[in-house]
Amino acid sequence: MSTEPIEGSGQFGASGQVTDSDAAAREAAADLLRALASPTRVAIVLSLRERVQCVHELVGHLGLSQPLVSQHLRVLKDAGVVRGHRNGREITYELLDDHVAHIVVDALVHANETNRGPSVVNE
Repeated sequence: MSTEPIEGSGQFGASGQVTDSDAAAREAAADLLRALASPTRVAIVLSLRERVQCVHELVGHLGLSQPLVSQHLRVLKDAGVVRGHRNGREITYELLDDHVAHIVVDALVHANETNRGPSVVNE
């Protein structure tokens, strides 16, 4: 395993670098990726990237049932990706961190590049 620093914007070192030997950081990253490992949760993050929304807005946007959307929101909330604010009977949800939206967008860009066929790497 490499001990070279990984460039990033994490809060793991004074230089803004993360070393791959930080087991706690690797575990946290894996937990985050597991929470995002659903097309529905990716769609929720993309929707919340645009604006704060309540459950019924997400239900309408995604075309899914309210219980299913709520279940996915609970996974994202438990992972620290979203936060809910109650206003009477309604709960609005927002992303806690723009970094998560960047991860999702970067993953989609990568998936679209990969779907275009194998890339050729010059050696």
